[in-house]
Amino acid sequence: MAMVGLFWIAPDGVYVGSPPDALGGCVRLTGDGPEAVDPDGDRAWTWEGLRSAVVEDVPVEGPSGRASKLLGAVVSAALGAFTGEGPPEMTLRLETEKGPEEVTVHAAAAGYGAGEAALSQELLARFVAGTADPRTLEVWGRDHAPEGTPGPAERESLLRAWTRA
Repeated sequence: MAMVGLFWIAPDGVYVGSPPDALGGCVRLTGDGPEAVDPDGDRAWTWEGLRSAVVEDVPVEGPSGRASKLLGAVVSAALGAFTGEGPPEMTLRLETEKGPEEVTVHAAAAGYGAGEAALSQELLARFVAGTADPRTLEVWGRDHAPEGTPGPAERESLLRAWTRA
């Protein structure tokens, strides 16, 4: 599996934030639209039925940079396992034809770079607009996710390519 921006990409799917938790909770992005599995029950939307999709409350990396972000993610995960606290929560806010909907998702990192977060938001907007397709990320995931998360420059390059595809 690999993290690219706000997306967790596995050979079997693309998720906002982290992959499914122990209870299966997640938001999976499909060619048809986002699918949420959470304690409130399963919900699904079509891309055509959405006016917008934005991830809010994104944890950002600290001023000391990316190296400390990785160390912070490891320490945060270890502390979370010890104290029973989970990873940081983010909110996927969907603007639908019937009004706003919110889904809580977990961050896959203790902090995201501003560039990756902005490109991820742009890519989500393109999914809604129909000018990008999450299946592009799925194809990449089948070929590359088993290799793990690419470095920061490659992640930003992938996001740029996907937003322009």
